[in-house]
Amino acid sequence: MKSLLTAATTVLLLSAGLASAQSPKATETATIGGKTITIQYSAPSVRGRQIFGDGGLLSHDPNYPVWRAGANSATSLHTDADLDIGGLTVPKGDYTLYVDVKNPDAWELAINKQTGQWGLTYDKGQDLGRVKMKMTKQANVEVLKYSLKSAGGNKGTLELAWETHAGSVPVTVK
Repeated sequence: MKSLLTAATTVLLLSAGLASAQSPKATETATIGGKTITIQYSAPSVRGRQIFGDGGLLSHDPNYPVWRAGANSATSLHTDADLDIGGLTVPKGDYTLYVDVKNPDAWELAINKQTGQWGLTYDKGQDLGRVKMKMTKQANVEVLKYSLKSAGGNKGTLELAWETHAGSVPVTVK
């Protein structure tokens, strides 16, 4: 009996590890204008699947065309300063990021005031606002990647890239 319990526990632990390895947790942090900005997300892989557009992986999400911009828990944004993100005033604090991908070549970043929820829990009424992202095509990005880059002084860029799509918005620390 004890060996059966040990075997069952081992299978459960391996399964949990395998599931989290499919979309590992990731953190992107940057200091812009002397203030820290952090994005925490889970990073899924393409694994040969169509991601965007009709019939793509994201079209099966119950909130489609709004996407949790990652996997598992909702993608979080923390800022130590008031920001301007693509023309939207974002007071210092904690937020959740979503992306409207209705048009795979014209994303909108949604900054949502609700925090701590599972990624599929989206309440549009909690949106602080939305901003259009500048889109670029690129070689296949297998693992979803956020980038926060300082452009010097109080200016920077937030970028999200996955599959052959990348969207970016300017970030200014106020």
